[in-house]
Amino acid sequence: MLSKKLEKHISEDGYEMNFAVNHLAPFLLTILLLDMLKKSAPSRIINVGSAAHRMGKINFEDLQSKNKKGRLMGLYGNSKLAMTLVSYELSRKLEGSNVTVNVLHPGLVNTNLGRDRSKTSKGFAGKFFKSPEIGAETSIYLASSPEVEGITGKYFAKKMEKPSSKKSYNEDHAKRLWEISEEMTKL
Repeated sequence: MLSKKLEKHISEDGYEMNFAVNHLAPFLLTILLLDMLKKSAPSRIINVGSAAHRMGKINFEDLQSKNKKGRLMGLYGNSKLAMTLVSYELSRKLEGSNVTVNVLHPGLVNTNLGRDRSKTSKGFAGKFFKSPEIGAETSIYLASSPEVEGITGKYFAKKMEKPSSKKSYNEDHAKRLWEISEEMTKL
């Protein structure tokens, strides 16, 4: 179920779709809103990551995974690792601005994203995955709780700070990926 081979989907801009949707789109939206977030401080930027970032790899020679066959969780993990790295970089860039940036893992949430799954897979998800309401709890907590006011550059799961993968803390990769993301989004 989770290692399903997939046909790669490419965005209108020529980017692998997981990377475009899970990394480039939130990156661009955040940058476009950044001046307003700074003016409205204290502000919070909350990125919905995934524990799948742990299986992700950043290959700067093939960031779009063009040279290998994709597996759904591998492509997804790569995009979520990219988001986590850049979220941490943004938190460093915003130091002292009273704008915080955090990443969260909502858990396995039963959404409509897997609408093309098999009946068995859908049944499994319906039985064992969280409802969207429960999956949103950590996002809501990070957006509104006074307990996390001023906390930035952290990873959360189940409303608790947790360590993310060792590779997600690589500052050189984060800086390089930031620059590439700016180029890809034409900022």
